[in-house]
Amino acid sequence: MEKITIIGTGTMGHSIALAIAWADLPVTVYGLDDVEIENAIKGIESKANVLNENNVIDEGQVEKVIDRIRFTTDLEGAATDATFIIEAAPEILELKQDLFKKLEECCATDTIFASNSSSLLPTDMAKNLRHPERVLGTHFWNPAHLLPLVEIIKGEKTESAFIDRARELMVRIDKQPILVNKEVVGFVGNRLQFALFREAQYLYESGVASIEDIDTAVELSIGRRLGITGPFMTADLGGLDIFKAISDYTFPDMSNKKDAFDSINQLVEAGNLGEKSGKGYYEWNKSFSKEMKQEREEELICWLKK
Repeated sequence: MEKITIIGTGTMGHSIALAIAWADLPVTVYGLDDVEIENAIKGIESKANVLNENNVIDEGQVEKVIDRIRFTTDLEGAATDATFIIEAAPEILELKQDLFKKLEECCATDTIFASNSSSLLPTDMAKNLRHPERVLGTHFWNPAHLLPLVEIIKGEKTESAFIDRARELMVRIDKQPILVNKEVVGFVGNRLQFALFREAQYLYESGVASIEDIDTAVELSIGRRLGITGPFMTADLGGLDIFKAISDYTFPDMSNKKDAFDSINQLVEAGNLGEKSGKGYYEWNKSFSKEMKQEREEELICWLKK
């Protein structure tokens, strides 16, 4: 059994820890200080209680799950005995390179360094290491304890044995891993997500539809259907002759913009960053934020039960 350590207590770090503990495995979580750790504990308790309220786990299980998670501010102590380290630090390449360099000094040569980065490449993160063959990506999706997909990303020097171990662990914690054979910015899921987001921005700025109606169009059509059939299976079911014809006349008219649109640039420049700042495309007061997060969790829990 892998001895798992998570580096980072933020949104992804503590949610990944919950997923692992929920699968009956012990896990150690490293945080920079006691404040970070306290926030992570609160986040885990809150998420576990929501699972209990939705009859996914019972009250006795909540305590057992939380007891499987150990927190520490001692990086070397958290890493030395680990066989599988999941890095969930901020998306800064130099920071991750420095972190892996420190870990290499105190870890066995067969300890896996797995990054939860959603876009940075394993090859770049492993650049300064003596053993780059053990570096790979394990990109969990937010919220990590509810969404089953994990993208396993192979770097240029990643050895197959480490990929196999990563896949085995993901299956063991009830995740559905896919293998990204070739490094590409954004991997698979985010490239698909941001292709949709680019077209959504284009439609809004072109005056085709409002933000609310564009969101509704996705929620009540492809958003529901794609939960069962991905883009290729959807095309097969619709008829490839039809999808080819639609591709031929829609692709030339779709956005191929190479950077963000004015609407999001203006929001970011004004400090309107979305839910975390209270305003973005939508107004986010406390009650609306709580309502939407709860609705999202309950919907994802329904899928989890299914």
